Amino acid sequence: MLEVKSNKKTEAQVEREEVKSSNETKGKKEEEYWATGKRKEAIARVKLIPQKKGPIVVNHRPMEDYFPLFRWQKLIKQPLVLTNSLNRYKIVVNVKGGGVSGQVGAVRQGLSRVLAKADSELRPILKKEGLLRRDSRQKERKKYGQRGARAKFQFTKR
Repeated sequence: MLEVKSNKKTEAQVEREEVKSSNETKGKKEEEYWATGKRKEAIARVKLIPQKKGPIVVNHRPMEDYFPLFRWQKLIKQPLVLTNSLNRYKIVVNVKGGGVSGQVGAVRQGLSRVLAKADSELRPILKKEGLLRRDSRQKERKKYGQRGARAKFQFTKR
């Protein structure tokens, strides 16, 4: 038997296409900004979504859970407090590598960079505080014949 193909679409096909096109317009993402921050061995990727209030999320957890100490939270929020933009953005962070101190520094730098990218008027404020510059200090390597990078073995006369 020979089938004749018609150009007419069935009602189900038309409905599926309409749903698909409406999902594409609904799924349109609003503007979001990305930036990377680094400190010691840690790397943080920060995503900033304007016009959405929300908690700062670090590695799929609230910031208060991931960084429980108040001083860490204060360091991370420093760029937001300086620029008076604490409740204007939703912030999502992926951070890996290094220790907690390095991760906090990486998140702070990434957040500063993404704020400067989102609003160019904030850049001079952040630059004046030194938040856009990477802290390039690295751990010094241990030397042979010594206890550490600079610490020597204790000298015994006898």
